[in-house]
Amino acid sequence: MHTDQTLIFDADDTLWENNVLFERVIDGFLAWVAAPEERDRARTVLDGIEAANSAALGYGAAVFRQSLADCLRQLNDGRTPTPAEQAGIDDLLAPLSDRRVELIPGVADTLTALADRHHLLLLTKGDQDEQRGKVERSTIDHHFRGVHIVAEKSVDTYRQLTADLGLDPDRTWMIGNSPKSDIAPAHRAGLRTVFIPHEHTWVLEHEDLDPDQATLRLGAFPELLRHF
Repeated sequence: MHTDQTLIFDADDTLWENNVLFERVIDGFLAWVAAPEERDRARTVLDGIEAANSAALGYGAAVFRQSLADCLRQLNDGRTPTPAEQAGIDDLLAPLSDRRVELIPGVADTLTALADRHHLLLLTKGDQDEQRGKVERSTIDHHFRGVHIVAEKSVDTYRQLTADLGLDPDRTWMIGNSPKSDIAPAHRAGLRTVFIPHEHTWVLEHEDLDPDQATLRLGAFPELLRHF
């Protein structure tokens, strides 16, 4: 049991559901724009567009909307989506405007217990207003001594956070579901890591992990209490 540690938590798909909402929109989009036998190809096109747009424009619902429009344009040989088609995209996106935040089972009680004996921080990437809104609506923000919203999670992000806050890397843990954003770069920055996989982790967040990159691998969020 580790005590008096600094625990840094990812937000989307670690503390609350996120990508499954986008996947539902994608399912509806593909059913609309592609015949069943063409859906795998259309999904590959969309994944490529999302990778390019997220690198250039960042993350969030507005960038996702642009990616869907770009995908429709590419599938239609460069034809600009009509106003009716753009309205169809907006209809598909409507559920993303739901202001509720669905915590992953066990998160609320686990954070309550952890906050009594550790220093908790939150580190999330994406649109500032969008992420800040989710944090505020989550009802768990009071557990965190700091909330940090960044454009990207890189090795430099973790090194800078460690330096700015004067953290001891040997007593600091990054906890998240994304191999690409949460585990690999935090490990390279010298932090300890806890990998909690999520079945709906965004495909662009997948990355093969070396055996030593995840200090701990857990099956569910409440298992943190066995170690911290």
